[in-house]
Amino acid sequence: MNFIFISPNFPHTYWQFCACLKENGINVLGIGDSPYDGLEEPLKAALTEYYRVDNLEDYDQVYRATAFFAFKYGRIDWIESMNEYWLEQDARLRTDFNVTTGIQSDRIGFIKEKSLMKQIYTEAGIPTARQAAVTTREEGRKFIGEVGYPVIVKPNIGVGATDTWKLEKDADLEAFYDNLPETRYVMEEFIDGIICSYDAITDSHAVPLFESMTVWPPVMDIVNKDLDLKYYTCPDVPDALRDLGRRTVKAFGVSRRFVHLEFFRLTKARRGLGSIGDFVALEVNMRPAGGYTPDMMNYAHSTNVYRIFADMVMFDSRREPEGPQHYYCVYASKKDGHVYTHTHEEIMERYGACMVMQEEMPQMNWPQMGRYMYTARLASMAETEAFIEFVQG
Repeated sequence: MNFIFISPNFPHTYWQFCACLKENGINVLGIGDSPYDGLEEPLKAALTEYYRVDNLEDYDQVYRATAFFAFKYGRIDWIESMNEYWLEQDARLRTDFNVTTGIQSDRIGFIKEKSLMKQIYTEAGIPTARQAAVTTREEGRKFIGEVGYPVIVKPNIGVGATDTWKLEKDADLEAFYDNLPETRYVMEEFIDGIICSYDAITDSHAVPLFESMTVWPPVMDIVNKDLDLKYYTCPDVPDALRDLGRRTVKAFGVSRRFVHLEFFRLTKARRGLGSIGDFVALEVNMRPAGGYTPDMMNYAHSTNVYRIFADMVMFDSRREPEGPQHYYCVYASKKDGHVYTHTHEEIMERYGACMVMQEEMPQMNWPQMGRYMYTARLASMAETEAFIEFVQG
């Protein structure tokens, strides 16, 4: 079996996907724009071959690299990047090389465009916030007349919280349109809730082989208000979220993927959506949760999601056993320019025994994920909250 992994060095922990695929006897063929000598040794050891291109955004270069691998190794069975940024290119490559183990170009719009996602949610009867295209001021004013302030505006196609704003009054609306980029935007009613993700690895029948829940802060506020990032993976998945997550997987026809589906858990009842504690769909992401979250799932569930994915690819089943114990795995970061009570040494003295990761993040991630991160495995929600307060207080 031949598996092409696009940009296998980012995030750098993704070498574990490659290593587990290799353990299953799969040829892992990397395509990236980083020099081979700059790759980490575990990734080099996991790759059968690496093809460097000058620019991953140049489709012709990536196409030629894929064609080279097909000529040298035979039929390509999988093409994946596991990265939101490259999903459209992944789909185009699959279509051009007749690779059927993934989303094709004719379906990519439903997982990239927020407006098309809403259609599928609605057709499947999955509760979701009202949304509208708002190219003009008149459209924006009309929508706000229907749902009221505040509202969220964001690109119809976008990653994370980039270029996303909360509008709370007419002055905000006018300022938004005075500086409106050419990008197509959508406007959505504001939901009072906590963001909870349903993360899963699905088999060829869209049946989950692994399920997890992570609780997130509003990333938009982290970026726009320069706040510290804190989030945690839970030891279990509430039945209500499990049900909605599985229904969403079926509605989008998600098979043979690692998915990250975002929901609001309402902290304020919303007419037409639900009561406090109910879940409301936010958006789908057909790739793993960002950063080190897959590793946090491993620590929370005493398992190995990288191996579960590799077994799904090779055997279409799960062979990794359920972990004997489940925990909270919590991430808390520090940013430059912020003042903190406790030093690195004090944090490690108190939490060193339960610390599973701690390091300086790549500079490109500092605005969202902080410059220095601490990740711990803890037994309770109370301990999780205390850890966050100690690191960031």
